[in-house]
Amino acid sequence: MKKKLSEGRETKRQALLRKRKEEPAAFWTYVVLRFIVILILIRCILRADIEGAFVCVLVLVIYTLPLLVETRLDIEIPSALEVIIFVFVFAAEIMGELQAYFIKYSNWDTMLHTSAGFLLAAVGFVLWLLNRSENVKVQLSPGYLAITAFCFSMTIGVLWEFIEFSADRLFLLDMQKDTIVNAISSVSLDPTDSNISITVRDIKDVILVTGDGEMPLGLGGFLDIGLYDTMEDLFVNFIGAVVFSVAAFFECRSEKRPLTTALTLRRKRKSAEGGAAK
Repeated sequence: MKKKLSEGRETKRQALLRKRKEEPAAFWTYVVLRFIVILILIRCILRADIEGAFVCVLVLVIYTLPLLVETRLDIEIPSALEVIIFVFVFAAEIMGELQAYFIKYSNWDTMLHTSAGFLLAAVGFVLWLLNRSENVKVQLSPGYLAITAFCFSMTIGVLWEFIEFSADRLFLLDMQKDTIVNAISSVSLDPTDSNISITVRDIKDVILVTGDGEMPLGLGGFLDIGLYDTMEDLFVNFIGAVVFSVAAFFECRSEKRPLTTALTLRRKRKSAEGGAAK
């Protein structure tokens, strides 16, 4: 039975050869970025940078996933979506984490989360395959598909923030980047415990009192630990999800669908012999 199921499926080598011929943009993006990551991995190993090496290995594993999806699940990933995935992962992990672009460029994280919201909505929209299945007679409305794509994107965005918070809390990382603010408002500052919000403005510095003594932070304000970053990430994820969902909604109601065709997965067509075909 397993042998019969595997008949007609491409091997990884066959898939790569086909991509080089039919999808050169995706193929060469994969080859070039993978080569760069391998070089960085070698450098990290030579420098005994375990964390950097782990990130590189993680990126290489992620780069193999689209190929596995196509060969194992008979799913066709559009070339444009593959290119975006490869570039996005490289921008987030290699440039963002290893090259510290998240620190050097304040809008780098915002750009990636906005793009993620858009792309995740495209992934959520893949449920339109149910609407195209020969075995399913239910016709899903454009509004339902758009809402599903939006909700899927926001759900993954929230789960990712859970991961960031857990990593910061359990392993003392700083995935939820801190923000310097000059005013705070909190009921914890109310000496009467009457649930009255006390506002402190024009904060210039914060002094930490530890077991080793006092240490001024010298940051020019109060150090917010992650809240602003989390809410900004969710907000821009929301914008990306809305943009794709609205565009997909109107495309579903028209005959021309350049966006959804370019960015959504689809089942491979079967040839007369039962094999997968483009």
